Amino acid sequence: MAYAAGVDVGSTQTKAVIIGEDRRIAARSLMETGSNVVRAAEQAFAAALRAGDLREEEVEFVVGTGYGRYKVTFGNTQVTEISCHGRGAVHMFPRTRTVVDMGGQDTKAIRVAPGGEIVDFCMNDKCAAGTGRFLGAASAALDIPLSELGPTALRGERPVKITTTCTVFAESEVLSWLGKGKKIEDILLGVHQSIAMRSAGLLRRVGVEEEVTFTGGVARNVAMIRTLEERLGVRLNVSEESHYMGALGAALFALDHVQASRAPAAAARRAG
Repeated sequence: MAYAAGVDVGSTQTKAVIIGEDRRIAARSLMETGSNVVRAAEQAFAAALRAGDLREEEVEFVVGTGYGRYKVTFGNTQVTEISCHGRGAVHMFPRTRTVVDMGGQDTKAIRVAPGGEIVDFCMNDKCAAGTGRFLGAASAALDIPLSELGPTALRGERPVKITTTCTVFAESEVLSWLGKGKKIEDILLGVHQSIAMRSAGLLRRVGVEEEVTFTGGVARNVAMIRTLEERLGVRLNVSEESHYMGALGAALFALDHVQASRAPAAAARRAG
C-alpha cells in the first residue's frame, strides 16, 4: 500500500498524519512546536512513522501546511492551512459547509463547498483575543492547566463580562475579577463566552451554513464547544481528530498527487 502524509506546523503545536490509499489514518503524532520549527516538523513526521511502524520510503508524497509550512524541508509541496482544514473537515464530516478553526494564534471562519473547496473565509488578523492564546493568558493568570479550563468553566453559573479585546491585557482583567472576589469558574466561563462571541462574529461574516465543524487544538475544550454552540444556535461537529484536521487535509492533498502520478502508468498498462 502507498502512503501519503501531511505535516501541520502550527504556532504552538506541530501535527503529522499519515494515510493509506484507503484514505484512512494509518498514524499520527503531536508535539510542541518550540523555537526550532524545522526540527519540530522532522520530529513530528518521524514520530508518526514510528507510530504506524512505517519506513520513510513507504510515504510517497508529503504536504506541509500551517504557519510554518515552508519549514517542512523534507516535504514535496505546501498547501495553505485554510484549504487543508476545509478538506479535512469535509472528509471527516461530509455534510460540513462551515468550518471554525481555532488555534493558538488565530481563529478562521471558513465556508466550504460539498467537495471541500473553499468558498469564503475570514480570520481575526488584528489580535489574538478570540484564540487559544487568550485561553493561555487566563490559564497563566489563574495558575490552572489548559486541560482543566473547560471543565472548570462549565461549573460557572454567573459569568463575568470580559471587556478587553487584547490578549496582552487579558491576564490583568482576569486578575482584577479575582481580586473582586469572583469565582474562578465564573471568570473562566466569561472568558469562554468572550471568545465564542468573537468567533461567532467571524463565522457570520462568511455565513453560517450547517453542518458546522470545529477544528484546531481548542476543539478539545469542552466549554469552548458548549459556549460556541449556544452562541451560534447549532450543534458543532467535533471528533477525536479535530486537532489533526489540518494535517489530515494536507495528507489528502498529498494522496491526490500520489494517485495522479500513477494514472498515466495505469492508463498505459490498460492500453498495452
